[in-house]
Amino acid sequence: MIEYGNPDIRELRFARFRSQAEVRSEQWIDVEVSLELEEGSEAPEGIVELGALIVCTRRGDIVEIVPQDEGRDCEYQFTEQEKAQLRTYYEQEVRPAVENMG
Repeated sequence: MIEYGNPDIRELRFARFRSQAEVRSEQWIDVEVSLELEEGSEAPEGIVELGALIVCTRRGDIVEIVPQDEGRDCEYQFTEQEKAQLRTYYEQEVRPAVENMG
């Protein structure tokens, strides 16, 4: 994870994902993802409940992936490797259901 204003990068590996998709508007679908870290991966200090928000179009295309803490925006960004893990999970497990919502 990348903290705004901090040059140190911490790379997290995710073990399990759980998600819930919800239609937000005529244009967007929000996918809230609960994350469980692999053993040896530790969330940054101060993060209580790490999650992700994946914003998608009604067709299921990812527009944005942002980290959350307790369901709210936080001062971190995901690294490209962390986003890749989330994209893979989304494409394999979530996208088929999201496409049916559209």
